[in-house]
Amino acid sequence: MTLHEAQQRLLFQLYHIYDNSEAQQIADMVMEHIMGWNRIDRVMNKKLKMLPGSLEKLDRMTDQLLMHKPVQYVLNESWFAGMRLYVDENVLIPRPETEELADWIVKDFTSRHINNPIVLDIGTGSGCLALAIKKGLPLAEVHACDISEAALAVAKRNAESNELDIIFHQADILSGSDWEKLPQVDCIVSNPPYIPLRDKDAMQKNVLDFEPHLALFVNNEDPLLFYKAILSFSRLHLPKDGIVYFEIHEQLAADLRQLAVELLPGEQQLRKDLQGKDRMFRIVKA
Repeated sequence: MTLHEAQQRLLFQLYHIYDNSEAQQIADMVMEHIMGWNRIDRVMNKKLKMLPGSLEKLDRMTDQLLMHKPVQYVLNESWFAGMRLYVDENVLIPRPETEELADWIVKDFTSRHINNPIVLDIGTGSGCLALAIKKGLPLAEVHACDISEAALAVAKRNAESNELDIIFHQADILSGSDWEKLPQVDCIVSNPPYIPLRDKDAMQKNVLDFEPHLALFVNNEDPLLFYKAILSFSRLHLPKDGIVYFEIHEQLAADLRQLAVELLPGEQQLRKDLQGKDRMFRIVKA
């Protein structure tokens, strides 16, 4: 089977569960991963016969994709802020809006002429936020914590592969007794669980079946649970003019602004993502 024939076969199978553009994107990612060639190289070599080992690998990956497994988990690979990251089912797949948050943080500190802040990423998952901040601010001292040992193992792997120095801590931000494990810092960043369980039915199958629910969902009764804990923690671990950055649920923006007034008074700024949704929130502690 030629390279072109193999990609077309994969495409036709993906069309059954994805729209055309997403199927094309996934097929490109898979073929590039297997062959090590970009799209131009694959077009130039489209008549090349694929080796049996490569076809077997493609068949295994196709089976997983047809079960709605996200391509990033199939490939154990996701790109974020120009970095190749390892991902598996122990961590969320990094999202474009989180990259927007990382970009805002780096540009914010750069514009303030602060190039060596002490930063803590709470609920680091794959480490994507912490790594992007360290990449953009090489002199920063970046800490990252997570409750999950498995997630921390992924984050440490990504720090090593991208040659970025991150200080990791295992801690549960909801447990006040764990707060003493964490340092005094200039900046706290977090993309905590914020999707109410009532929204579960509206989620895509590939997210529900494979991504860690611990990192996605919160109880309907208290969707700001993690934000409350982080704001309370920030009151003790941030100096005056210290900064908190959050990724947020667009429907919780007003409630979060009021909560911040009560728990961490200061200058607030709300930002929309590229989809026009309220997605990023900053507080400069008074």
